[in-house]
Amino acid sequence: MNFKLSTLLLGMFSVGALAQTSESNPSYLDSIKSTFVNHSMSSCIEERMTKELVSLDLFEEMEADISNVYRDEEVSFDELPTELLKQRLLLLDQKSPFKIEYNESLERVIKSFLKNRKKSYARLMGLAAYYFPMFEEHLSKYDVPLEVKYLAIVESALNPVARSRMGATGLWQFMYPTGKQYGLEVNSFVDERSDPLKSSEAAAKYLSDLYAIFGDWDLVLASYNAGPGNVSKAIRRSGGYTNYWNIRKNLPKETQGYLPAFYATMYMFEYGKEHGITPNDSPVVLNQTDTIAVKKRMSFEQISSLLDLPTDEIEFLNPTYKLKEVPYVSGKNHFLRLPISKIGLFASNEDKIYAYIDYEDSKVEKPIFALETQTAIVSSDIKPTYHTVRNGESLGVVANKYGITVAQIKKWNQLNSNAIHPGKKLKVGALVANIANTSSSKSQKVYTVKNGDSLYSISKKHPGISINQLKKINNLKEGQNIHPGMKLRIDG
Repeated sequence: MNFKLSTLLLGMFSVGALAQTSESNPSYLDSIKSTFVNHSMSSCIEERMTKELVSLDLFEEMEADISNVYRDEEVSFDELPTELLKQRLLLLDQKSPFKIEYNESLERVIKSFLKNRKKSYARLMGLAAYYFPMFEEHLSKYDVPLEVKYLAIVESALNPVARSRMGATGLWQFMYPTGKQYGLEVNSFVDERSDPLKSSEAAAKYLSDLYAIFGDWDLVLASYNAGPGNVSKAIRRSGGYTNYWNIRKNLPKETQGYLPAFYATMYMFEYGKEHGITPNDSPVVLNQTDTIAVKKRMSFEQISSLLDLPTDEIEFLNPTYKLKEVPYVSGKNHFLRLPISKIGLFASNEDKIYAYIDYEDSKVEKPIFALETQTAIVSSDIKPTYHTVRNGESLGVVANKYGITVAQIKKWNQLNSNAIHPGKKLKVGALVANIANTSSSKSQKVYTVKNGDSLYSISKKHPGISINQLKKINNLKEGQNIHPGMKLRIDG
């Protein structure tokens, strides 16, 4: 009990001292980065694109379009004659397993998209260059037609953090129960429905299972939106018809506009060039990125500072992490996706990066238990520490000196105000006698630095010695790095 309490008390004051050192040394990040092994840098996503990547306007447009698709309103668009559209739809039908048949309703949707959404589809085509290779890999794995990749545009407008009014989330708009059923983890830190790879795997499995039920890809897409139960009811209510267009009037209103929007999207991608639609530049190409397992919890801001990468770009590449930080859980890997050049920079400097994360963590205020609670445990090894107030000192000055708060000083000394006077003695914590005695022992202890070690992690492994003490007894200068194989005294 005495050992644990001693460790806690000494650790409290070590953290406070480190926090003060950190504040007085704002260039610590620069000193770490100056030692990085550098690689050739590929261009990152341009700033103008990063804003577009996290925008939800395309998703909102698609939702509005689907809800309005079934209106019987004529759309004037002379650029696409009906006969030419029929020919193109017939060709699409011949090339795909879907039943793509001309009808006036589908013609209205296609012409509406061409008239009102050309710029939107140019943007979607740019995003598709990044996402479609992921989709195709998983769809082909489960023998799902590759054209189903267009479904993600109708579902989410290729926004991995899109969230519907009903709570469906991600590129494939999984509801929570369906996502869990297909192995997508959702917790306070992570929502794998927003993970492009994992959600695409789950979507391909789900679509394959739906095809085993209906044996018709049009009905599969309808059931993906409305649920297999609603599609089955629509079949019964229509008198046993199984063609989507024959049961459409018995489907939920949103689903009535769903498949036409899917076919219209397919048409826009397949014949966009003929209508003068030029895809926007892709923000990033999948094969220009890679992943690395993260060994410590770190925020996107920390990653951005260390790697000189915009946080918007990190968010785009890692939409799974809800709190904009990569968690660390023992026994479970969490991966960070980055441009390849940044992956190389990260992998080559992992020890330094994790040392900086430890350093940042040491600055976070830790819980300090009230002195009354500490002294309630009878121990001859624990003695109160006092400070005699000098001229010009305030409670704030004293608190900063000992790494504690003004509120703690007032509580420990039963002060009702911030007023203090020179000569007054204030309780400011406790000293641990037995550790102090141990530190004066003549026997020297030496620790050999291992891969991944930092001064912070070493101090945690050896209770009773702080980071500042390690620096002092080993003559380490501020900002000086340690490296594997280095010998450090830890006897204090």
